[in-house]
Amino acid sequence: LVAAVAAGGALGAAGRYGLALLWPPAPAGLPWATLITNLLGSALLGALMQTITLRTAPHRLLRPFLGTGVLGGFTTFSTYAVETTGLLAAGRYGLAIGYVLGTVAGALGAAWLGARAVRAAHPGGAGD
Repeated sequence: LVAAVAAGGALGAAGRYGLALLWPPAPAGLPWATLITNLLGSALLGALMQTITLRTAPHRLLRPFLGTGVLGGFTTFSTYAVETTGLLAAGRYGLAIGYVLGTVAGALGAAWLGARAVRAAHPGGAGD
């Protein structure tokens, strides 16, 4: 179990790091790579949890590897917190507040949309 989480975490963190290298934040600008990473990770986590719920017997390591490992390593609260602190230190208060609120609302919405997409694609699962 620990090995599955660790292996998944290594993959997810490497993916996040790669995205950050490809899309570095502008000084005192919105950290788009972290925002997109957290929203995408939330959507995928919602889809994963719904998929696992709909399966009759998912493998016991599926959720720890993909959910806790890959998606836990891919998404990042620590970078989000550091970037928010940087925006505040740069006097970008409105942007910092927007980033905080947008990330939280966006992540919740993305998780819901991910789960809903899986339900809609599942036979007989379109309704809420």
